[in-house]
Amino acid sequence: MISGSIVALLTPMHPDSLEVDWDALKKLVEWHIEQGTDSIVAVGTTGESATLSVAEHAQVISVVVEQAAGRIPIIAGTGANSTREAIELTQAAADAGAAACLLVTPYYNKPTQEGLYLHYRAIAEAVDIDQILYNVPGRTACDMLPETVQRLSHIDNIVGIKEATGDLDRAREVIALCPEDFAVYSGDDATARELMLLGGHGDISVTANVAPKLMSEMCAAALSGDATKALQLDSKLAPLHDSLFVEANPIPVKWAVAELGLLANALRLPMTPLSESHYEVVRDAMLSAELV
Repeated sequence: MISGSIVALLTPMHPDSLEVDWDALKKLVEWHIEQGTDSIVAVGTTGESATLSVAEHAQVISVVVEQAAGRIPIIAGTGANSTREAIELTQAAADAGAAACLLVTPYYNKPTQEGLYLHYRAIAEAVDIDQILYNVPGRTACDMLPETVQRLSHIDNIVGIKEATGDLDRAREVIALCPEDFAVYSGDDATARELMLLGGHGDISVTANVAPKLMSEMCAAALSGDATKALQLDSKLAPLHDSLFVEANPIPVKWAVAELGLLANALRLPMTPLSESHYEVVRDAMLSAELV
């Protein structure tokens, strides 16, 4: 089972052309491995999956897998609101050698709970790779209920869920309903520590892009049941958990990582760079975590 601090990796882009910056991407992978990140999600929401073509999407996954070279597991973001497209992306990730795929609930078209079940079952049956569900109704307008997660958890290669509601009661219910070997990951940095102490298995994290070492240490403490140490570390991270969402993700986190000199602060439209009015609050959070 993949566990611990799992970074939802940014996709670096050249500031002029907005083409993917492959050299910067490889350097980010190396930096995360050096800093103790346990796993990487390539091309999730934070990786600007919505503005990459299918070919770019598959290539980013392939480059990240190749650069990691088996040192840490790579999870590929392959969700789509078209089941056929999700199968295509998931097959590409399997062909590239990803350890697992992360599949967001179909956005915009608002499927029923039965539609969600059939969507995920179809992908699981079509592609022989471990698959992690991803529930983030604040972005998708689609909420996968615990009962649906329970049904899906009995499909052999559906191995976990990223629960990004921030609702700890919801997470507790999912943990109780699903088999012990079904992984429940936080998708909300602000409540990740508490979810792991409740029995969750890790955090698929935005904050880890900026503070990978601290996030890795915090997750390790929480997973070992050391609530005191986990709280101490998470207190340093808490301002980042908040400030990295002053505008839509990944706008603030890309600015923050650019401040660390690891990539250019370049995003594709319709995403735009962080407003100057927010610079100070993000920088103060980085200072609080002793990153600058």
